[in-house]
Amino acid sequence: MMQQFEAIQKVGKENVDAALKSFGAASKGLQAIAVESSDYTKKSFDQGTAMVEKLVAVKTIDKAIELQSDFAKSAYEGFVAQATKIGELYTAMAKDAFKPFEAVIAKATPSAK
Repeated sequence: MMQQFEAIQKVGKENVDAALKSFGAASKGLQAIAVESSDYTKKSFDQGTAMVEKLVAVKTIDKAIELQSDFAKSAYEGFVAQATKIGELYTAMAKDAFKPFEAVIAKATPSAK
């Protein structure tokens, strides 16, 4: 009876350790995503402000349309690149958060080896 209690206690401790490691990995991943999003927001705002300054200084409609088209293309490309980067960060975070549970799952399912 005592051996079973110790075995259950050991499994419980391993699960708690895995959960804490997973939480730490998720926390680091979310922090990286927040920093990246904040940097992108600042960069995007600065680019938008610079665009407005350039737009105010133009003398012709043709130049204004050209500036606006270039800005829209650049903003779209930047958004797609940022979305890809954020997606990669989420993927890495999920992998890192799941990693502590791999050993626990492997122990629980011996046929999976």
